[in-house]
Amino acid sequence: MSEKTTDFGYQKVPEDEKSRRVAGVFDSVAARYDLMNDLMSGGLHRLWKRFAVEASGVRPGERVLDVAGGTGDLALQFARRVGPSGEVMLTDVNAAMLRRGRDRLLDQGCLVPAVQCDGERLPFGAERFDCVSVAFGLRNMTRKEAALAEMRRVLKPGGRLLVLEFSKVWGPLKPLYDAYSFGLLPRLGQLVANDAQAYRYLAESIRVHPDQEALKAMMEQAGLERVEYFNLAAGVVALHRGYKF
Repeated sequence: MSEKTTDFGYQKVPEDEKSRRVAGVFDSVAARYDLMNDLMSGGLHRLWKRFAVEASGVRPGERVLDVAGGTGDLALQFARRVGPSGEVMLTDVNAAMLRRGRDRLLDQGCLVPAVQCDGERLPFGAERFDCVSVAFGLRNMTRKEAALAEMRRVLKPGGRLLVLEFSKVWGPLKPLYDAYSFGLLPRLGQLVANDAQAYRYLAESIRVHPDQEALKAMMEQAGLERVEYFNLAAGVVALHRGYKF
């Protein structure tokens, strides 16, 4: 029997190897991750994340799980919304990213549990959270269908899943976007993070990630209902939202 493969950018690699390679990428860029996000997006990533938190409808006292939460941008905003009566859990599979997220939250006076775990195998009981979010992390997961099913499993009835992710840009902008992604972005990665290859992977991983309609269908197949998406920055990024009933 042939070994199952999956996408790692434009390469096909054994499924069991992808997580190791992704870990290598984020180990390399963790120290400059936030700075690179600001430079790559011109600061727009902050507005995209704020939009996702607003679209979540999270209220004081609710429980929120931030999957692949990295350096904690969404977790911090969620923690402020749920208040002292609520709960936010920050998770990431990468220890270096999770440490940065935990430390940033502590620096902001925000005590949020940080759990290192795989988004495809969440160590939480069923129907625990009112909201689950994953921002710019789903495309790095090997088995996206399994991850979506896990996120639905831990949602309470009436809970919502938010997926903020790079998506398919508006057609007329594609040549300019490609020139930026494969020309400027790796050079910027080399200059700021000393790793052009990590940001070349980023550009490739976006191109092989399911587009808006395909991801909507995947979320519906995972059992989520009333799935809709919102294009941001002409489709460079899309926010998908679905509910568990």
